[in-house]
Amino acid sequence: MEQKIEAVLEAYHALIREEQARPREMPPGGRDGGQDRRMRAVGPETGQFLNIVAKSQKSPTILEIGTSFGYSGIWLAEAARVSGGRLITMEIHEYKSRYAQERAVAAGLSDYIDFKVGDAVEMISALPFGVDFVLLDLWKDLYIPCLEAFYPKLNPGAIVVADNMLRPGDENVKMYGRAVRAKPGMTSISLPVGAGLEVSRFEPD
Repeated sequence: MEQKIEAVLEAYHALIREEQARPREMPPGGRDGGQDRRMRAVGPETGQFLNIVAKSQKSPTILEIGTSFGYSGIWLAEAARVSGGRLITMEIHEYKSRYAQERAVAAGLSDYIDFKVGDAVEMISALPFGVDFVLLDLWKDLYIPCLEAFYPKLNPGAIVVADNMLRPGDENVKMYGRAVRAKPGMTSISLPVGAGLEVSRFEPD
C-alpha cells in the first residue's frame, strides 16, 4: 500500500482512538441535519477485511452505502485502484461527504471514487448499472430498505457486507440478517470481525 494512503489511514486511526476515549453518554445526533462529528468508523480489522475481499474481484463496481467521514472508503478505493474497479459511495450529509473527498484526494484515490449525496434508497434505485460489492453501513432501520433497492442490481457473484451486526438488542440488524438470507440466490454467514459482519454472496439460479 502506498505511503500516502497509509498516512491517511493512520490519521483516521488517531481520530478513531480519540473518539473511543470520549465518554459514551454523548447524545446521539446528526441524522436530522445536526453536525455530528463523531468518527464512527468500521475500524482497521474490518477495513482490511473489506480491502482483501474487494481486491479478489476483477474490475468490480463497489457500492458503499454510508460514506460517513470516509474511512472505509479509503480501504475500498485502494482495492478498486488495484483491481481496476470503481467505488460509488453514498452519504446523506454533504459535510461528511466533503470531508471524505478531501481525505481521498490526500490519499491519491479520488480518481477511483464517485461521491453521491442524498437519500440512499433513492440513489441506489437510480443506479443504471449492476454492482459487484456492497458495503452496508448506515442507520440500521435502513438496512432492509437498502437491501430491497440494491438486490435487483447485484451482478452474479456479488458480495454484500453489512456492518454492526453484533448490536445487542437491535432488532433491525436481526431483521436484516433474516431478510438477506431469505433472498433467492443468496448465501450468507455471520463473522465476528470488528462490530460483527454479515457477509453474503449472490449467485442466481
